[in-house]
Amino acid sequence: MRVRGNPRAQVVRIGARLDAGTSAGVRERLHAAVDSGAGDLILDVSRLEMIDATGLGVLVGTHRRALSVQRRLVLRRVPPRVMRTLAVTRLNRVLNVEVPAAAVA
Repeated sequence: MRVRGNPRAQVVRIGARLDAGTSAGVRERLHAAVDSGAGDLILDVSRLEMIDATGLGVLVGTHRRALSVQRRLVLRRVPPRVMRTLAVTRLNRVLNVEVPAAAVA
C-alpha cells in the first residue's frame, strides 16, 4: 500500500487483498492517512482482487472516520468483481465510488 499526498487529496493504493489476513494493517494505515491529511482520501483499488466482510468493514470504518474530520473517502478504479460486491451489499450507495468519464458520456 502506497500513500501519496497533495494539498487537495491523498491517494492510497490498495494491494490485491483486503481480507481478514490483511485488514488490521490496512486499517491502521488508512486511519493514519485520514488523521494526517486534508481533502479527499482517494483509494485506488484497481489491483484489488479479493475483498471479504472484514475488508468491507475496513472501508466503512475508514469512511466514517473520514466523515468525522470533514473528509471524503473516494474509491477509484473499482474492478468489476469488487463493484459487484459493493452493489450486492449496497455499499455502493454509502461509499463514494468514482465513475470513469467514459461511463458518464
